[in-house]
Amino acid sequence: MSTQKMKKGDPVIVVSGKKEDKGKKGKIIRLLTEKNRVVVEKIHIVKEYVKANPQKNIQGGIVDREGSIPLAAIMYYCSECEQGVRIGYKIEKDSKHRVCKKCGVVVD
Repeated sequence: MSTQKMKKGDPVIVVSGKKEDKGKKGKIIRLLTEKNRVVVEKIHIVKEYVKANPQKNIQGGIVDREGSIPLAAIMYYCSECEQGVRIGYKIEKDSKHRVCKKCGVVVD
């Protein structure tokens, strides 16, 4: 398993995958580190069939939700560059920051 430079809440852009998802932007909702996949808001919408459970007040039916996509299919979206970029690290005296490799802006 490789180290991931992405974090929950990071803005990302989809660079490969389904035609309808390619080029879309969103924020990371959840990281699935064991599978090297991420869940991005409003990307890769799938249908989920939910069984009713009156004890938990859950109504049954078909629900749309976000599915996971591979980590390799997304790139960090830099607002300065206005495109997908790679993330690097800059180590200063006592701290380590994530930076955009294209423009050098500190991400965190």
